Amino acid sequence: MVVIILSACNTNQHSFDASGSFEAEEAIISAETQGMLKVFNIQEGQILQAGQSIGYIDSVQLYLQKKKLEAQVIALAGKKPNIPVQLSALQEQLRTSEKEKVRIANLVKGDAATPKQLDDINAQIEVLKKQIEAQKSSLSISSEGINKDVIPLRVQIEQLEDQLGKCHIVNPIAGTVLTKYAEANEMATIGKSLYKIADLSNIILRAYITGNQLPQIKLNQNVIVSIDDGNRGYKETEGMITWISDKAEFTPKTIQTKDERANMVYAIKVKVKNDGTYKIGMYGEVLFNRTSQ
Repeated sequence: MVVIILSACNTNQHSFDASGSFEAEEAIISAETQGMLKVFNIQEGQILQAGQSIGYIDSVQLYLQKKKLEAQVIALAGKKPNIPVQLSALQEQLRTSEKEKVRIANLVKGDAATPKQLDDINAQIEVLKKQIEAQKSSLSISSEGINKDVIPLRVQIEQLEDQLGKCHIVNPIAGTVLTKYAEANEMATIGKSLYKIADLSNIILRAYITGNQLPQIKLNQNVIVSIDDGNRGYKETEGMITWISDKAEFTPKTIQTKDERANMVYAIKVKVKNDGTYKIGMYGEVLFNRTSQ
């Protein structure tokens, strides 16, 4: 009977190679513009999807600024000269003069007009051509100047459109809201934290090992993660080592390693698929392989 009892006690003994606590990859979402939080529909513990709209910041002033700039663009566009219309009079004079030149040239051939009359009409045509070119150049410069004045206004409009887009608070990643830092009708400023979110479908166990345990592990290695199930037993699941620290540190006061005599330890991260059992801050243990003692 003594042998059987001792054997049973040895079988139920729980061994582990390292221990630590669970944590998640958290992200703090902040406001990207300034204004009053008109709507902010989230609660702590709520599960959000990536791209989900959860509220908006007052955007009336930004919208009015955009409308003002658009009106300025329209006003400037109205000042642009209509080059074809303003050149039409001179071009009509040129066409008339060219017809007159043909008529006079025919008269000169028949000795019904003098060569001087032909020279005069040729000179008149040249003057008209130069006037048209000068007018065209002047109108083009004026139009181009107005176009350049419009460019910074359009850039400001694009900036306001970007800010208006940022007034809509859109959740960037899927996860669970851990902490809510703001409420509706509060003022938001650029960079102000609104809420903290983490994807709890996968959770990280940060554990610590001694230097002589380093040769036993490698990245992407599958290990056994266990926690107390509340019934004097243990719940086990498979995890994967995703990170191994390259620097030693002093043993954390709340963490015990297999070799308690070591003063320096290395941190590791073990990724575990979470079915809802594992919580941030919960204590967990790691077994590298079943033969570990």
